[in-house]
Formats: sequence, C-alpha cells, structure tokens
Amino acid sequence: MYTFPCLGSLITEDSECTTKFHTRLNRGQAIGAQLQKIWKSHSIPISTKIQLMKALVWPVATYGCESWTLGKNKETCLDTLEMKGLGKILRTSWTVKKTNEWVLNKAGVKRALLDIVKARKLAYCCLEKEIMQGRMLGTPWRGRPRTAWMDNINTWT
Repeated sequence: MYTFPCLGSLITEDSECTTKFHTRLNRGQAIGAQLQKIWKSHSIPISTKIQLMKALVWPVATYGCESWTLGKNKETCLDTLEMKGLGKILRTSWTVKKTNEWVLNKAGVKRALLDIVKARKLAYCCLEKEIMQGRMLGTPWRGRPRTAWMDNINTWT
C-alpha cells in the first residue's frame, strides 16, 4: 500500500490516517499519565488542572489534526480522550459508572476537543486555496465510499 507524509501524518492511498491518529492519541494519554502527580494533588484547583490538560495534553494529541479524515469512530476516540482526562482530573474511578454529563457538570466545562479539531481543519482549508483531493490510480473500491477529508469540511460548513 502506498503512503505519503502530509503535515506529520502518514496518508494511505485510500485517504486513511488511522495509524498516525491512534499514535497521536496514545502520546497524549502518555503525557496525561506523566502528569498523574498533578492530577492527584489536592492543593491545585480543578480549573488549573483543566487548563494544564488543554495546554499540555491536547496539543500533543491533536498535532497534525488538519490532515485527519474524521469519521464517527475517530470523533468518539477524541471524546473518549477528553472524558478520560477529565475523569483523571476529578479522580473518578471508571468502576463508579458516572455519566459523561455528570463529569462535565462536575468539572464545569463543555466538550471542546472535537470542536477545536474541527476549527483547525476548517482554518487549514481556508488557508489552502487548492487542495488536491481524489483517489489514486488503481482498482476501484467495493462498497460504500469512505468519508473523505473534503466531506468533513462540506458537512461542517
């Protein structure tokens, strides 16, 4: 399978970048794990911890997100990263079975990571006037067409 690098992401011939996407999310989670002492500290307010997560974890996880093709499963992964981070900050165990809405209300925030990724993709699209998007030569794919990068942009605008 032919791949090429674009904005630090490896794009395959079928416009997928799942390996780089999951690598980025894992690196973000690793940074969050290194900050475990800060998350568990009782002397640091929750609002400061949330700002630290947004400043230290999210940029690592979303580096190169302008070239990602986001489907429902990737959007779910981004939401999961955000909710796991908030859960660690609030020191809630996954066995407690608290809902995402409860975690968001307790933290006093709204979901923002997916909106940030969408805004960066839209800004990149506006910055680049000519985007060469299309299929590479080869046999046509069977089944339902995959979501393309430009399909995300058209959906959000």
